Amino acid sequence: MKKELLVVLLIGLVFNLSAQNVDPLRTKDAENQTIWVDSIMKNMTIDEKIGQLFMVQAYSNLDKKHEDFITEMITKYHVGNLIFMQGTPEKQAELNNKYQDTVKVPLLIGFDGEWGLDMRLKNTYRFPWNMTLGAIRNDSLVKQFGEHLGKHCKRLGIHVNFAPVVDINTNPDNPIIGNRSFGESKENVTQKAIAFTQGMQSMGVLANAKHFPGHGDTATDSHHTLPVLNFDMNRLDSIELYPYKKVFDAGIASVMTAHLSIPSLESDPRLPTSLSKNVVTNLLQQKLGFNGLVITDGLNMKGAANYSSSAEIDLAAIQAGNDLLLIPQDVPATVNLIKKAIELKTLTEERIDVSVRKVLKAKYWAGLHNYKPIKIENIQNELNTIEDELLHRELIKNSLTVIKDVKGDLPIRNLEKRKIAYVNLGDDSGNHFVKMLQNYGKVDVISDKDLSEIIKKLKPYNLVVIGFHKSNLHPWKSYKFKNQELVWLQEIARENNVILDVFTSPYSLLQIKTFTNIESIIVSYQNSKLAQELSAQLIFGAFDAKGKLPVSIRNEFAEGHGFITSNLKRFEYTIPEAVKMSSTKLKDIDSLANVILENKMAPGFQVLVARKGKIILNKSYGFHTDKKTLKVKNSDVYDLASLTKILASLPLIMKAEEEQKITLNEKLQDLLPSFKGSNKASVSVREILSHYGKLKAWIPFYKGTQDSVTHKNLPVFYRNKKSKKFNIKVAQDLYLNKNYKDSIYKYIRDVDQRERDGYKYSDLGYYIFKEAIENEYHKPLNDLVDQEFYQSLGANRTSYLPLQKFAKKEIIPTEKDNYYRNQLLQGDVHDMGAAMLGGVGGHAGLFANANDVAKIMQMYLQKGYYGGKRYLKTATLDKFNHRYFSDKKVRRGLGFDKPQLNPKVKATCGCVSDESFGHSGFTGTYTWADPKSEIVYVFLSNRVYPTMDNRGLVNSNMRTEIQQVIQDAILD
Repeated sequence: MKKELLVVLLIGLVFNLSAQNVDPLRTKDAENQTIWVDSIMKNMTIDEKIGQLFMVQAYSNLDKKHEDFITEMITKYHVGNLIFMQGTPEKQAELNNKYQDTVKVPLLIGFDGEWGLDMRLKNTYRFPWNMTLGAIRNDSLVKQFGEHLGKHCKRLGIHVNFAPVVDINTNPDNPIIGNRSFGESKENVTQKAIAFTQGMQSMGVLANAKHFPGHGDTATDSHHTLPVLNFDMNRLDSIELYPYKKVFDAGIASVMTAHLSIPSLESDPRLPTSLSKNVVTNLLQQKLGFNGLVITDGLNMKGAANYSSSAEIDLAAIQAGNDLLLIPQDVPATVNLIKKAIELKTLTEERIDVSVRKVLKAKYWAGLHNYKPIKIENIQNELNTIEDELLHRELIKNSLTVIKDVKGDLPIRNLEKRKIAYVNLGDDSGNHFVKMLQNYGKVDVISDKDLSEIIKKLKPYNLVVIGFHKSNLHPWKSYKFKNQELVWLQEIARENNVILDVFTSPYSLLQIKTFTNIESIIVSYQNSKLAQELSAQLIFGAFDAKGKLPVSIRNEFAEGHGFITSNLKRFEYTIPEAVKMSSTKLKDIDSLANVILENKMAPGFQVLVARKGKIILNKSYGFHTDKKTLKVKNSDVYDLASLTKILASLPLIMKAEEEQKITLNEKLQDLLPSFKGSNKASVSVREILSHYGKLKAWIPFYKGTQDSVTHKNLPVFYRNKKSKKFNIKVAQDLYLNKNYKDSIYKYIRDVDQRERDGYKYSDLGYYIFKEAIENEYHKPLNDLVDQEFYQSLGANRTSYLPLQKFAKKEIIPTEKDNYYRNQLLQGDVHDMGAAMLGGVGGHAGLFANANDVAKIMQMYLQKGYYGGKRYLKTATLDKFNHRYFSDKKVRRGLGFDKPQLNPKVKATCGCVSDESFGHSGFTGTYTWADPKSEIVYVFLSNRVYPTMDNRGLVNSNMRTEIQQVIQDAILD
């Protein structure tokens, strides 16, 4: 007895605290709360009062036998509280309503949902674990997390959620806390816990600080044994108890007492702190002044259950000062034992009343004085909202932590100089990570069972991204490297420039003996789909890194360490609501897609929508052809047709204009001396780009190489095999005489000009520009645009002559040509004139997927800047995105198409701004960018399949109909 008194005195001496007299269960209408509580208490029998002390575990995935058991607990033993465990939200709601119907005093419903209802229930939302949140330095995001979780709990009829964990995880070997902790810094843990508490309790759900007095520095799991903490009073006060004191001051409503052995607080080594009066009453309630609801940790856990019989444990917990017995194992025996203790005066009814009153106050606080059954309709959707995903994305983005970057590889710049490989380590998939990396550029996956082969395969690469992927199933899963993986990591890093991205606990880094050879390290904390995708985006500079390490890694990386990286203005990939657009309204694109497919306007197509520099929809529909053997993938490439003009020729023309190699007022005779003396000699570059130069629309050059009667290709012009003389590939097994190129330019030079003034769309100017650019830069147009733009943009799915770069199955067929090449065109340009130039035309010949087209358009929208590089001057984009002949009713800018001046002419949906620009292509392609709405839209199809007579897509204006849907989906 003297020893116990000494412990109490020591506690008081060290902490020197007085009760705060803060009642976190007191409501604003405290008088009404008191009246409600008193009215219930005065009519309660002792059995009913004792029943209010139990919180029994209930399942929504078990059989009727279990349901009957719970009903018996409620009706026979007056159990007043339930904690729901595994199951589904619909079933839990149903059972909640059923059980609530059987009681006079509504049940207080508890739940253990630290990272969301997903911790226990299927088909509910999962937010990141606390360790991930601990890396965030914007505590308002954690508060929002608490709000969202509170909304979910409230929707499902949950009144107390056993969160947040406020344990300070100072022991990396802790088997049960770890990822459940906000980290090792007492200040950071406290700030996060307070923010979370404020958020959740603002939604009317009681928060619960656990596991008092601190479970963070244990090496054993209290679910299986009684952990021992041999710390003195000063240590406990300065570390373990620090967050509790702060969250109590902040008004947290409840606390959970842990099953621990702490000799400095409780002299009996067998007695868990949860059953210790020294801890629960003297320390927690008297010295720390906590007046909220005190709840034991689960009494089925070995840390408590090994102490004595279930009933004796429950009685000891009440005697220690706990208010609620969580998951008691023998309610009938406990009821009898408590009643016997009252008879023996080892426990008083007044003591019972104290706890019952607090339980009832908590019920009033949670709104149970005005209980309403849970509405089951639409519960699934309301527990998995767009807003949840938006917050989830922000939480992850703000947590990603760059802890090393000695060469400045993060974010990756200068893609034209990079050859990037990816290697997977760990026992889980990194597929989402790789797929997202490949949206930004060419990233090759390298794998082998043999390390020497891996090293050999990596030799051509100058940057290797290593993803360490571990299971994201739950926070207790192993985060450790295998010994072989540690060897592989070091050997790969010894030979290569490496970015290591860790998709698991930062504690995994403790196994790495030296970081000398690892140039860059990112901690992504979890291997969820979103973490993988967002980390890949961070690597390429779609947004900046902000996270800080929540724990230290030896002396290498301190807690709180983390670099802020640059935002390179590359695309981010997200959801529509992130840019104030409606996912629901954008689903109308699917409806229009079905119309296109059902009416065979095109066998398949790609649609991409971006806003504010974020791609929010990138979807493929249908098949390559009507045979429906290959589905269209986002990576597949289409013949862009006339989009080539603004995606290949125009950027080079703008570059040349900036370098004064071409001027807008320059005459054609000065641009190409061969046009001197021709009827086009005085036509200016500005006029040609505006389609105001009186040029004919096009010339069917190929007809000049065919028999006028049979329309067969003449042998004088063609061969089936390539030779020195016949070396221009027109299509598969069809080669044109090399001298015919001169004939094409002679036809252009000599053909009559249009007599009428005004606008006339023409391809001919881009034949001229191709020749001029190649003469000026002494390089083929395809090589030049690739080197100057595509490589550094990461447009690796964009190319002339795609058969030289892509597998044939990745190239969408265009037309079954029965008039010139007499074959299915797949990988050979559809445009006849471009084909006769060997597949590289200024007006046609480019192939790409929607993702790459969008990159180029976004670069234009960002006034010549993308991916950390300035390609063109702002003034240049402004100059070319301008109508110079609008007074002549010419809607075009310089190269760019612009919105129609004549409402009857459908260049756009009529719903975009006058600042917008874009182009369409004959094969069924279309792209448009609007600086006002900040939208980029891409539509790629092979509408000319099976033949160019298939004009349904054009006649129905489907491309601009989709543009209208996009515009209508804008919410702001």
